[in-house]
Amino acid sequence: MDQATLVIKAADNRASEPALTVTLQGSWTIGSKLPGPDLLAVQANNNPVSRVIFEVAESFSWDSRLLAWLMAAQRQLGSCSFDLSALPSEVGELFRLANSVPASQALTAVPATLQQKMFAGVARLGDEALGLLAFIGDLFLALGRWLLGKSSARWLDILSFCHQSGPSALAIITLQSVLIGMILAYLGVVQLRQFGAEVYVANLVGVGMVREMGALMTAVIMSGRTGAAYAAGLGTMQVNEEIDALTTLGIRPMDNLVLPRTLALLLTMPLLCLYSNVLGMLGGGLVATSMDVTWLLYLHQLRDAITVTDMATGVFKSFVFALLIAMAGCRAGLECGRSSAAVGQATTRAVVTALIYLIVADAGLNILFFHLGV
Repeated sequence: MDQATLVIKAADNRASEPALTVTLQGSWTIGSKLPGPDLLAVQANNNPVSRVIFEVAESFSWDSRLLAWLMAAQRQLGSCSFDLSALPSEVGELFRLANSVPASQALTAVPATLQQKMFAGVARLGDEALGLLAFIGDLFLALGRWLLGKSSARWLDILSFCHQSGPSALAIITLQSVLIGMILAYLGVVQLRQFGAEVYVANLVGVGMVREMGALMTAVIMSGRTGAAYAAGLGTMQVNEEIDALTTLGIRPMDNLVLPRTLALLLTMPLLCLYSNVLGMLGGGLVATSMDVTWLLYLHQLRDAITVTDMATGVFKSFVFALLIAMAGCRAGLECGRSSAAVGQATTRAVVTALIYLIVADAGLNILFFHLGV
């Protein structure tokens, strides 16, 4: 293999446009040792030139390594123009292509002021609110079409998602409900024992589970389980361009993907809430009966403490929480990017957003119920 060399002919300073003539010899390929591009810069500094003319010898051969060398030489020479007409035409075309897009300039980051950060935060919140309102509007339009019998949503899909969000979640709901009931009972017994009123632990567990903990803890479990599954499923469809294909075929993603998932969660969440309430009170009973409170007395206290209004309050919360979880999961999935990393980000966003929605909604509903005297 011939070694890569170059022959530089000094510039004629008397010419109107002083130019260097560079003759390339040998193998300018990957694996060959090439001359340093700074040789041209040294020669150009000694004899100011405005143009460099490249020529080739008979033994010349090249590959992409030559292009890299020419780009490095261009950076060394700065404003000098290169005449590559004597080189193979492919070299000139690739060189022009490489220079068609200017090199990115490193921007000096200017620290944002506190006022600019506040405005940017408010703008992001505004965009998030507008996006959420648009999604809610599309969802309710799809629900209206379904109620009027004009939707293409299939009952088979709804039942499938009902099984996913209902019976498949019974194991984890059972575990957390019994333990939450026991925790509430232990907390109540510690305080009530000071007054010899351990029997009222039934009131604490019953009202706490029916009005608050049953619906809220079930929603938290479902947001991490079902909401994340919705986001991951729709996000994967987005990566595989399946949602784009449905849209191209005239099939509404909101009707066929989002609505079945939302309806399934709306149907199963109240039932899971009631199931959680019963198991929570059972867990509280296990603790109460270990504190010299009989099952008969415990059940009697529960009957007197819990009202239909309390049960309706918890069931209503479960409906609201189901809608919020479905919206957070489906919206994150539909807005997912086109990579596997984006699916993970969408799943995380779905869970975090759902939890924020749940906390805000629960606080708002409790304040509303308090002022309404419910």
